[in-house]
Amino acid sequence: MNLRIQLDTTNINWDLVVDILQRAGMGFYTAQIHQRAFNNSHTIVFVFDGDNLIGFGRALSDGEYQAAIYDVAVLPSYQGNGIGKMIVRAIIENTPHCNFILYASPGKEKFYEKENFKRMTTGMALFVNAEKMKSKGFTE
Repeated sequence: MNLRIQLDTTNINWDLVVDILQRAGMGFYTAQIHQRAFNNSHTIVFVFDGDNLIGFGRALSDGEYQAAIYDVAVLPSYQGNGIGKMIVRAIIENTPHCNFILYASPGKEKFYEKENFKRMTTGMALFVNAEKMKSKGFTE
């Protein structure tokens, strides 16, 4: 593998972002919505193998003490090679001094626990599409 990290949205094929999210079994929107979401994020990380996009993630943050990690996804054929870890660590390194929260896809909690994330004892959410979120493992 010839891995390379990119920390901006230059020359990203947003249709590939949607494809990777789908293949990884994650929620997705249109390419245009993902482009806006990444462009509006504090920290973004894309990982390439050569010229091929294979994974990404992003964080929303105030840049001072709070951040939330979203959309960490790796092509299934590349999972298990430390790429997700590389993405999460790059997000944390590029969002210094912040506490982080995230939603883990059901079954992926152990991955984040290995990166020192802890389960929270409380949490609240208000979802625009509550039925869709139930299918992703959120309960009322």
